[in-house]
Amino acid sequence: MAEILGQAAPWGRSLDEYVRMFNLSARELALEILDCAAGPASFNAELRERGASVVSCDPIYKLSADDIRKRIGEGYSSMIEAAEQHREKFVWREIKSPEHLGQVRMQAMNRFLDDYPAGLREGRYRALELPVLPFRDGEFDLALCSHFLFTYSESLTLEFHLDSIRDLCRVAREARIFPLFSSFRNEYSPHLSPSLERLGKEGYRCEVARVPYEFQKGGNKMLRVSAS
Repeated sequence: MAEILGQAAPWGRSLDEYVRMFNLSARELALEILDCAAGPASFNAELRERGASVVSCDPIYKLSADDIRKRIGEGYSSMIEAAEQHREKFVWREIKSPEHLGQVRMQAMNRFLDDYPAGLREGRYRALELPVLPFRDGEFDLALCSHFLFTYSESLTLEFHLDSIRDLCRVAREARIFPLFSSFRNEYSPHLSPSLERLGKEGYRCEVARVPYEFQKGGNKMLRVSAS
């Protein structure tokens, strides 16, 4: 996981986006939440301000705030250029343009960076990675994974996906994964169908559920998984 994320430009999303990506209710936001492969999202920082409990994990948290800020700056232009190049694959509704996308993402990432030093000291940001997490069985109510599993299907194997989902379901009562598309492809990951089949045979409850969020065209579904 560290190798894959090490090649990706840091790109963070806000609490509002998380709520819609994962169809989170106000009650669910008050649960014990694990945000896995969280990157520089402001989800943790914003929920902390509300008094909620979130643990975010990502290999990038081995770096200092200055180093993360530098990596964001180095990758920013390439991310905007990629959005422009694939413009037809996105829904420009709440986010109006690639330039507006950059503004929205930077707002979230700056909020993360402001919170990051305190979050490290408090143990809310931990340099951990899938497919094996060092948490106790059932330590969390809900595990979220945004824009990592299925997104990097060309680089991560089916077995990596399965092992990761199993461990997310071990440490939390339910795991939610969004999106189900491979990066810059408006089609389901080739790992989705075999993951559903294998996990179903192993007794996991799996549901592909619609969510009130769509940025990639057609990418408005998440995967919910829980152990029997």
